[in-house]
Amino acid sequence: MTRNAGYALLAGLAAIVVLVSTAIFIGLGGGDDGMDQGAPQPRNSAAPASAGNWVGSWAAAMAAAEPNTRDGFADMSIRNVVHTSVGGTGARVRLSNLFGNRPLTVTHATVALAAAPSNPTAAAGSMRRLTFGNKSSVTIPPGGAATSDPVRLNVPSAADLLVTTYSPTPSGPVTYHPYARQTGYVAAGDKAEELSGAAFTQQSQYWRYLTAVDVWSADTQGAVAVLGDSITDGITSSPGANRRWTDFLAERLRTERGAPRYSVLNSGISGNRVLVDGSKFSPNNGPSALSRMNRDVLSRTGVKTVFIEMGLNDIIKPPRQRDPRRIVTGLRELVKQAHTRGLRAVGTTLTPFGGHRGYTPRMEAVRQAVNEQIRKGGVFDAVVDFDAALRNPAHPERLRTAYDSGDHLHPSDNGFRAMAQAVPLKVLKGSAPAEL
Repeated sequence: MTRNAGYALLAGLAAIVVLVSTAIFIGLGGGDDGMDQGAPQPRNSAAPASAGNWVGSWAAAMAAAEPNTRDGFADMSIRNVVHTSVGGTGARVRLSNLFGNRPLTVTHATVALAAAPSNPTAAAGSMRRLTFGNKSSVTIPPGGAATSDPVRLNVPSAADLLVTTYSPTPSGPVTYHPYARQTGYVAAGDKAEELSGAAFTQQSQYWRYLTAVDVWSADTQGAVAVLGDSITDGITSSPGANRRWTDFLAERLRTERGAPRYSVLNSGISGNRVLVDGSKFSPNNGPSALSRMNRDVLSRTGVKTVFIEMGLNDIIKPPRQRDPRRIVTGLRELVKQAHTRGLRAVGTTLTPFGGHRGYTPRMEAVRQAVNEQIRKGGVFDAVVDFDAALRNPAHPERLRTAYDSGDHLHPSDNGFRAMAQAVPLKVLKGSAPAEL
């Protein structure tokens, strides 16, 4: 081979390497949730060029428009604190303007590791500026959503992330999740890239605009997306401690030998029902499970299994559903929606609420009838018996005292842990969906 021919061969090999590297680089920037697959990614914003996949690490279902936010948070920075279920080497976030009535413009957004749990101060060296289609600004129409470009960031599992957005102009009502059990922060002016949390003096128990965080992971195989009500939302769990039953389940999946390598995505909304949308008297109860299943569960990144904990509010909250067959039919429809995506649907029995102010023997009979049908089969692909895990053996219409938060409806931290322990992990990764 002549010297010139050798140079040509080396040049050709180098070109192939560049092409392959570029394909990997751009491929990592693509997504399965509406991101532009062909758009070039910023130089510092793709995940590492290694084997892996995008998977949801955290999620929240947006429930309503936040009261008294007609003009949004103009010239304010919102810093959300979220807790990852799994880690990775890259991250991207999804913002929602679902309940807005005007375009939401975000001109500065960042993601960082929290310096300490529930703290608005960012860990040194972890701050990353987010872009959207390679632009630092994004305008989200009413009812719409936007996913950021990926950024390189070593995200630990079971860690707190800070996602900060700055909007310079009025935007209409804020899309939010009201019962986060996690402190969120607000600062005046553009503080999106500020490491110190000192400026973030306003606090609330809300998540605003942020609906998902995905990570690039070589270890996690998929996600369990949980559709639920206040019991899944963890409304009585210890604030800032991440002791919802889904948090305990995520811990089991991370630590137990032989467990499926799945993340857990919580899409619970307090007061949520299978059949009925939140009324004007309880807007924070959110859209019905039937109407939000696709947005809050099926479209999440990397979902392999759907977990459904729903139905009790259909019995308890006006207008009360006294026909157990209608609730079961609604649950079957949720399973059907999961099956259209080829996903496994795991469901639960309805938990005890004897002693709660809304309890009546007639409603207890409806709960028992729903549970009987669920246990017989033909509703879900697999069943987890939360009723059996939580009930008082001496008074099966009631929660065990050790598992009762005190309102006789919602579990305590110990009750949430018992729920997670009651899940046979093998049901999360079973065969193809059953023919129901």
